[in-house]
Amino acid sequence: MADQAMVSRVENEKVLVLERVFNAPRELVFSMFKEAEHLKHWWGPRGWEVTVCNIDFRPGGVWHYCMKCMDRNQGEFYGMESWGKGVYKEIDEPDRFVYTDYFSDAEGNVNEELPATVVAMEFIDLGGRTKLVSRSEYVSAEALKTVMDMGMLQGITETWDRLEERLNEVK
Repeated sequence: MADQAMVSRVENEKVLVLERVFNAPRELVFSMFKEAEHLKHWWGPRGWEVTVCNIDFRPGGVWHYCMKCMDRNQGEFYGMESWGKGVYKEIDEPDRFVYTDYFSDAEGNVNEELPATVVAMEFIDLGGRTKLVSRSEYVSAEALKTVMDMGMLQGITETWDRLEERLNEVK
């Protein structure tokens, strides 16, 4: 369906806003983000699998995960691990949650070289469908450009495509 496309825009030079409508009820879409059993099926770009996913879904709680490239066709990325850590700041289920997203290592130590991001996820009830609005605020326009240059937009597009597929499997 045409309305399933992700829309992106940048506000104030350092806030990346992404929107997409999912053909699933809001509570289900929200649960995809808070339950490891769901997240590990869809988080990350195609060809990558979540090999570690620990979630403590509460304000101050930590989400620590590892994505590993399992696709030989991705060349130098094959076998690479990417660790991430989210710290939940605010949760208002099923409307929204806010977390700070960090690059980290296997022990959960934050990588200070790469920019941290404050991410606000909003879930808007459209009567059986859900509009997901993600607002990622970077420390600077340069930090946003850094992750855009890393191919983040394609990665998120593929990730949200996988979310749609997971929703279709479970609903």
